[in-house]
Amino acid sequence: MSARSRLQHRAVLHSEADACEAQGVASPIRLLVSDIDGTLITSAKALTDRTVDAVQRLHEAGIGFAITSSRPPPGLSMYATPLGVTTPLGAYNGGAYCDPKTLAVIDERAIPDAAVAPLVETIEAAGLQAWVYRDGAWLVRDAHAWDVQHEAEVVQFTPTQVADFGDLHGADAASVVKVVGVSQDHAAVERVEAEIQARLGSMVSATRSQAYYVDVTNPDANKGAVIDYLSAHLEVPHDAIAAIGDGQNDTLMFAKVGLSIAMGNCEPEVSQVATVTTAANDDEGFARAVEQYLLP
Repeated sequence: MSARSRLQHRAVLHSEADACEAQGVASPIRLLVSDIDGTLITSAKALTDRTVDAVQRLHEAGIGFAITSSRPPPGLSMYATPLGVTTPLGAYNGGAYCDPKTLAVIDERAIPDAAVAPLVETIEAAGLQAWVYRDGAWLVRDAHAWDVQHEAEVVQFTPTQVADFGDLHGADAASVVKVVGVSQDHAAVERVEAEIQARLGSMVSATRSQAYYVDVTNPDANKGAVIDYLSAHLEVPHDAIAAIGDGQNDTLMFAKVGLSIAMGNCEPEVSQVATVTTAANDDEGFARAVEQYLLP
């Protein structure tokens, strides 16, 4: 962040202090970090006009705006561009940080080499699909398996079908930034998440951003770590950051910020750990939260 931008943020901090105090915010918010699916966009995967306007008003107020998701970089870029995002994109739940314009990787946190092979084995032994993200590619065993084509359309990222994932005990494991276990059996996904955590422990971060898949990344690639990264990169203290989301993995952000906002469509365990709850994503929940809690 430039010196000029920092000065602008400080000016906003002072001008909004009274308003933030009245809203119950611990300190003036200088950065909002948002989840995408179930939060920033509707169930139809669209940005509403009111959401676009809310983000524009954040920019005008000198409040930074950042997005993070389990999505690959193209899946973030499709929303970052119309929203005028200038902060690093936290793709793969923080497995990679990308320039919002070029998608060039600024920083990357790959899964430890020793964890990749047992991770894929655990997922496939339980009957789940394994999706492997490596060297900018999305690798699948069957491009026509359940949810693959739907995912490709949603995130605008084409999968590569492979007979195998390569030598996951060797060099091919070195650049794996995310592995996903996918199944229509939600209970099986939950069991696999617990098994991965028990088998690999602190070697990986395993969370369910959706009921039908578990995202596995480097232990330092989770949404809580995204807050740490953006705080350091943008020079914004944690208590001056707000986070908004709807999923279990978003609670890792909530634990790190001064203001946490749960979407009305989230599960009870998510809203229970948030500072406040807004409306659902299909009822302008994101825009309502910005208008009520962040703007003067």
